[in-house]
Amino acid sequence: MNQPFIRPHVSTIPPLSLGEIVRPLKHAIATEVLALFNDRSRGQKPVVRRSDGLFGPRSVAWRVHGDVTSMMVGGVSGLLLQMLHPAVLAGVWDHSNFRNDMQGRLRRTARFIALTTYGGKAEAEAVIARIRGIHDHVHGTLPDGQPYSANDPSLLAWVHVTEATTFLDAWIRYGEPGMSTADQNRYFDEMARVGSALGADPVPRTRSEARELFRMMQPSMRVDARTQEIARLVLMQRVTNKIVGPLQALTIQASVDLLPPWARRMHGLSNPTLTLPLVRAGTLGIARTLRWAFA
Repeated sequence: MNQPFIRPHVSTIPPLSLGEIVRPLKHAIATEVLALFNDRSRGQKPVVRRSDGLFGPRSVAWRVHGDVTSMMVGGVSGLLLQMLHPAVLAGVWDHSNFRNDMQGRLRRTARFIALTTYGGKAEAEAVIARIRGIHDHVHGTLPDGQPYSANDPSLLAWVHVTEATTFLDAWIRYGEPGMSTADQNRYFDEMARVGSALGADPVPRTRSEARELFRMMQPSMRVDARTQEIARLVLMQRVTNKIVGPLQALTIQASVDLLPPWARRMHGLSNPTLTLPLVRAGTLGIARTLRWAFA
């Protein structure tokens, strides 16, 4: 007797939504990137954005400093510029463990920016006071016999203008190419609050004043074996993991690209025109991916 056809039982698996598919990926990317800026071994967590800080949600600083990729590009580029100043170089060489803990140095700088930008006013003032206290103990003698001090207003001005300029330039290149001159000037004016609080003088309050400060200080820049060693450590960073590695390598190339031509020449760095479109397109792609991951 023929058996009737019996439809086999098939368990119905509900289709995954797009959110369920991408959510773990976004979380994985965000977690790895956040670890670059927060020392989990010390219990550090991302800075919570507060509206009662030095700037506030409508500030240009909130807009510029909120983009991970452009801040990484600008941060490395700014560091390469800072190291061209003999006194800045000496302070790092003589009084820090930068050569053994470069990632820690970059992380501390990023946290300072985050606290002064997004933290409450008390948090911002506390971290500024702590940095000023550290600077009190950073002084010595340059190889040519000239004394230096981290509290020197002109030295602090160089550190300030390089950071503000490279952060802004990286944001314009990879985040807001059409940024108005008025907003650029607003950014320098806002950042002047931090520079002045740290003791920098002069402090530029417009884009044109920043360019003029660069012009005035450029003749003081120097390169020696120590500069080259620091640059090598910055540019040859150890890859930490498979997710962050490509981001790290590409942002370093983008950082060199962001340097003014005279600074690249002093560092002996080339900027091949044939690969520039690839570097910029790749960095822009990473920037868009990270914005998606943190959205």
